[in-house]
Amino acid sequence: MEHRTLGRTDLNVSTLCLGTMTMGWTSSKEDSFAVMDYALENGINFFDTADVYSFWAKGNPGGVAESWIGEWLTARNARDKVIIATKARGKMWAGPDGEGLSRSHLLRAVEDSLRRLQIETIDLYQSHWPDNDTPVEETMRAFEDMVQQGKVRWLGCSNHSPAQLREGLDASARLGISRYESLQPHYNLVHRTEYEAELMSLCAREKLGVIPYSPLEGGFLTGKYRRDGSSPQNSRGHDSERMAAYATEAGFKIVDSLAEIGQRHSATIAQTALAWLLANPTVTSAIIGANTVEQLAETVKAEQIKLTAAEKSRLDSLPSPR
Repeated sequence: MEHRTLGRTDLNVSTLCLGTMTMGWTSSKEDSFAVMDYALENGINFFDTADVYSFWAKGNPGGVAESWIGEWLTARNARDKVIIATKARGKMWAGPDGEGLSRSHLLRAVEDSLRRLQIETIDLYQSHWPDNDTPVEETMRAFEDMVQQGKVRWLGCSNHSPAQLREGLDASARLGISRYESLQPHYNLVHRTEYEAELMSLCAREKLGVIPYSPLEGGFLTGKYRRDGSSPQNSRGHDSERMAAYATEAGFKIVDSLAEIGQRHSATIAQTALAWLLANPTVTSAIIGANTVEQLAETVKAEQIKLTAAEKSRLDSLPSPR
């Protein structure tokens, strides 16, 4: 598998990143361990998680994904083989500092993540989404302290608007401290405007690594949703309101084109959608999830698909629903 340097960091990450949001939600512990085994055996050295994963699942208080990763790392003696990225911001305990990007929240959250992950240093620590109630200087100073203490190597952010990302970068520059070196945007063939309008050029100018999440948009870019409205009702990604935004004629034309181009490469619609994403020069690694080894085995084949310039241009030219 190809590896790329994440922005200005020294992290050499696989072009596919294992997302772990399903752990403790739709993936059992046994399946999660098997998926991590397969990922590592097949060249994926980059795992992304968050402290809140997956509190929305019944019986999951949050922290489960981190805990399972920590157990797996220890059992497999794999710490030196995997780059660990996690995130903080969501509510993890009761009280006024139970969530957010305040200093008090972050300093406790990082200790909790380190304990669950059973590691001494987090390779990439990310603000999960902005906190408008906390001055950005307070957040960045807290992150800097973690870096100086050796608890965190590099910083990143997720779900930031261009203005919010710019504010964070400017604060770090003004204070002369560590800055965000990566961005996790919501980005795929049917959800392009949010990233491409301004964030893409900003990331390129600032030499940020880019790690898109939801590259298949909840399964829409697998072809399982149909023009007649049929869809898998029990699918993890099934959300009729969310899918309605993409299940338009423009969205289905994108799926049709992916199917046609994929046939030339003996690839699935999903594999071709991922190949398009990885062909973007600003993208470092795409976050993919899997409930089972079989699902991951199909997905990793996308890394071997190289679209021609004409094929990429054709997909680029298709109007995106969002």
